[in-house]
Amino acid sequence: MRLILATSNRGKVKEIKALCKDFKVIPYSELIEEFEIIEDASTFKGNALIKARAVFKVLSQKDEYKDMVVLADDSGISVDVLGGAPGIYSARYASKGASDKENLYKLIEDVKKSGAKGSPAHYTAAIAIVTKNYEYSVHGWMYGDVIAEVRGDGGFGYDPMFIPLGYDKTLGELDDDTKKNISHRAKALSLAKIILQTL
Repeated sequence: MRLILATSNRGKVKEIKALCKDFKVIPYSELIEEFEIIEDASTFKGNALIKARAVFKVLSQKDEYKDMVVLADDSGISVDVLGGAPGIYSARYASKGASDKENLYKLIEDVKKSGAKGSPAHYTAAIAIVTKNYEYSVHGWMYGDVIAEVRGDGGFGYDPMFIPLGYDKTLGELDDDTKKNISHRAKALSLAKIILQTL
């Protein structure tokens, strides 16, 4: 089965490909020119559905993609000491179009401004699957703590400041195999794969 990803984020593409080896995973940007998708829902699930529907709508106008399956992910980090921020704004926390590094340092700065050296936090991943006849969504979570510093250079996004529950290293310091077993996206994808195998 061809699984079209409604993302061109390299980090997400790499992680999803590694976790979905039973499927031919193709970022939509390899099939058509990238286009802006306005993510204006108030939840991760809502934004994942917006992305999956938008890519499905454009690609379904071409005969060769009529029976495709589109998968979209919307994910982010919520920090307790910041009242759950950045939440659904994780990808644009520093500003619209901000880089992972800019978002990371903005979050570190805000945690420091709160007077804390760290805080309980969690990652959420919502995955939406859109086909010709059906829409599905699943979630996965990873709990832990953020620290107000960068440790490690692995992963992407906020990984260098997030220590998963039960570990003493950040996601930026952990190896890919360990992360693959504990990440919010891995948990959501394991549920998504159950759905995909029934299609």
